[in-house]
Amino acid sequence: MNRVLAGLLAVVVLIVGVAIGIVAGSAAGSPASSPVAVVTSAPATPTLTPEPSPGVTPAPTPTPSATPLPTPTPAPTPVLVAAPLTGRLVTEALASRHVIAVMIDDLYAARPQSGLSEASVVWHAPAEGGIPRYMALFAEGNPPQVGPIRSARMYYIAWAAEWNAVFVHAGGSPQAIDYLATTKGRGEVVYNADALRGNGHDFTWRVKWRDAPHNVYSNANRLRAWVKRAGAGPNESGPAWKFAPDADLSRRPEGGRIIVPYPYNKVTYRYHRASNTYLRSVSSEGKQVDRATKVRIAPKNVIVMFMRFGPLNDGSHKGRLEADYIGSGKAYIATNGRTIVGTWVKKSMKGPTRFYDKAGNPVTLTIGQTFVQVVQRGLNVTYENGKVPAPSASPAPSPSSVP
Repeated sequence: MNRVLAGLLAVVVLIVGVAIGIVAGSAAGSPASSPVAVVTSAPATPTLTPEPSPGVTPAPTPTPSATPLPTPTPAPTPVLVAAPLTGRLVTEALASRHVIAVMIDDLYAARPQSGLSEASVVWHAPAEGGIPRYMALFAEGNPPQVGPIRSARMYYIAWAAEWNAVFVHAGGSPQAIDYLATTKGRGEVVYNADALRGNGHDFTWRVKWRDAPHNVYSNANRLRAWVKRAGAGPNESGPAWKFAPDADLSRRPEGGRIIVPYPYNKVTYRYHRASNTYLRSVSSEGKQVDRATKVRIAPKNVIVMFMRFGPLNDGSHKGRLEADYIGSGKAYIATNGRTIVGTWVKKSMKGPTRFYDKAGNPVTLTIGQTFVQVVQRGLNVTYENGKVPAPSASPAPSPSSVP
C-alpha cells in the first residue's frame, strides 16, 4: 500500500513540474496580448497500392512459326560418256544401246525417206541398176518413223556386223537370206530382223500413202521392243573412230563441196561454215529433208570409200552386185570443211572399217553424224576445199540457222 501511494505521489510531482515549465516559457517568450497561432499540419493520406484481383492469368498468345519444308534430295548428276558411233556425250544407258541397222530404199518413189536425220551413221552404196541404197545405224537417236525398208545385200550385213547390230530389212538377195538363216543371223554376226519373214509383222507395218514395195515402215519404239525380245544385250563395241569437238570458227573455211555422181542419182554436199555441217542434196529433190522430222540432212562428216563392185551372178536379169568390202582402198574424208585423201581398211567380216590419212594415222572426225558414201572404184568423185577467211571485225554467223 505504501508503495502505491509513493508511485502516485511521484506522478503528481511530475505533472506539476511540467505545468510550471510551460507557464514559465510562455511568459518569457512574448507579451500576453499577442497570442501565438499554432498551425498543425494534417497528416499525409497514404496511397494504397491496389491488390491484384484474384483470377486466372491469361495464357500468352503463341507466336506463329513457319513449318520447315523438307529439304529435297538433289537428283544425282548423270554420268555422261561418249557415244560409240558419234562421240556425243550421252548417258551410259544411251551409249550402251544395241545398234539397229535399217535398210532404206532410195528409188525415186521412196523419197523423201524417214529417219535419216536421227541416224548416227548412214551408209549409202550401189545396189541394182546403179541406184544406191541406204543403211542407217541407230544408237542414241529415236526416229518417229523409219523407211521405206528394203532388202538386204551381203556388203551391208558386213558393215552392220561391225556393231553386232540388229539388222532390219525386207527380204534380200539369196546370198544374204541364206547367210542370215544360219547362226550368223541369230546373234553370232548380226540379229536378223526380216520384215517379210518370221515375226516381221511385230515391228513393221505398211502405209497406205505409198505403193508396194516402197511402203514398209517402222519406228524407234517398235524396233527397241524387238531388240529386247530378241535378247540382244547392251552394245559392247568400243568406238571404232576418234572424235573431237568442232574446229573453232576462225579455222573453218568458207565454201567447199563434194559431188558423188552415182549413175542415176547425183549426191552433193555443200559445206556450211556456221554450223560446221555438210548440207546434203539429191539431184531429183534438191535439198534433202527427213520426211518424219522435217530436219535438213546435214552430217558433220562425209566419207567416200572406193571399192570394186561386180555382178553377183545369182540369177538372170537380176543385176545384183557383190563388193570387195574386206580389204582396203582409197578414201576421201571430209570434216571441219576440209577434205583429205586417205585410205579405208576392213580386215574381217566383223572387224571395224577404219580410216587413215596419207601418213597412216587414224583420222579424227568431228563429233556428230557421219555419212559414208561407197562408190565403184574409179568413179569420178570431185571435191573442192574452201578458204579460211581473213580475220575481221564482222560478227560470226549464227550456227542455229541451217539453210
